[in-house]
Amino acid sequence: MKIYISADIEGVTGTTYWDETDRNKLVYDEFREQMTAEVAAACEGARNVGAAEILVKDAHDAANNLILSRLPQEARLIRGWAGEPFCMVQGLDETFHAALMIGYHAPAASDANPLAHTMNLGVTIKLNGVYASEFLLHAYAAALKNVPVVFISGDAGLCAHVQSFNPAIGVCAVKEGVGGSTISIHPARAVNAIREGVQQALSGDVARCLLPLPEHFHVEITYHRNHADAYRAAFYPGVKADGPHSVVFDTDDYFEVLRMMMFVV
Repeated sequence: MKIYISADIEGVTGTTYWDETDRNKLVYDEFREQMTAEVAAACEGARNVGAAEILVKDAHDAANNLILSRLPQEARLIRGWAGEPFCMVQGLDETFHAALMIGYHAPAASDANPLAHTMNLGVTIKLNGVYASEFLLHAYAAALKNVPVVFISGDAGLCAHVQSFNPAIGVCAVKEGVGGSTISIHPARAVNAIREGVQQALSGDVARCLLPLPEHFHVEITYHRNHADAYRAAFYPGVKADGPHSVVFDTDDYFEVLRMMMFVV
């Protein structure tokens, strides 16, 4: 069994302030350790049900957060950004049995996490009328390769968002956001819950978790900080201005959505 794991930090238990996600800040190391522990737990859960090969994508910020020596020996780690359209699921292809997302978070425009965002700060993305999360953008990318996302961990708002698309996907809420605060479970409890959740998800019928790709994609991107970003984005082929701060894009091919976002988000 070959398993893919994409890892972020804003959905790791305890993370509440941006400084805790920034490797240049003194408080970062504690949360880097917990991000690594949660990913290692997901690896162990996959290994316990027969995964012989695990590919992990460090998908936060500069993608140099996870401590490789703390991961099981079955794991390989992608650090840094190649600059390809699959972005947070770089290297995912048809050979994988399933994908997992660890430390993911609620989308921009949500109040479910003080660190809620989608791809870049200051941008909101709607996909077919729904505020898109990084989960949704990359679960559809996985669907292009016929790989189901079977388990995610993160905040409670994200878990509800995920199950609104497919209740078969396993979820593990390690915290919830209340205004500018979070209520988090104990780090050890999060690690155990993730390990057990991954084992359960991979022991079931993973095909039920595959998100069906819509026939058409209508993308709305709003740049809340700088109207000039919208002006520039409108020069990408197929992208059209929709007011001073927004652009829209339509296609039947989801890969074209991913390619477009590489250049305009």
